[in-house]
Amino acid sequence: MHENVENAQKEDEVVEEEVDALAEVTRERDVYLDDLQRLKAEFDNYRKRAARDQESLVARAHERLVKELLPVLDDLGRALEAAEQHEEAKLEDGVRLVHRQLSDVLAKEGLTEIETGGAFDPHVHEALLAQPSDAEPGTVIEVLQKGYRLGDHVLRPARVIIAQ
Repeated sequence: MHENVENAQKEDEVVEEEVDALAEVTRERDVYLDDLQRLKAEFDNYRKRAARDQESLVARAHERLVKELLPVLDDLGRALEAAEQHEEAKLEDGVRLVHRQLSDVLAKEGLTEIETGGAFDPHVHEALLAQPSDAEPGTVIEVLQKGYRLGDHVLRPARVIIAQ
């Protein structure tokens, strides 16, 4: 009988150790779950903040570009007023001024004209027509529409006629 009591005590100790271990694992799980939920909330907040910052940056960039284009708009209005008064010389000067201002603003933003002299390059040129010519075949002989790059990106290829 004494042996049964000892075995029962040992079983109680083992059960108590297992209960303690289970309680410790449960506490550890709760800590990890709490950390994970906190991390998820922080990441959600970060993502929302990054989206707001991106929207703000885009809005400021648009605002800056539009602000730089306002003088061009003003000068274009003055050129139209000169056209109403049939002052051709003033109209031509006004249009040249507007063109120069707009070109300068866009150049500050990184816009450059694609070079069209020389050989045809399919990466930056669009051949609309091939004509017989004295020039070497594949050479650009006429530009129908200028092409532009913004940085390294081709916004619009130059539309050209090439020698056949």
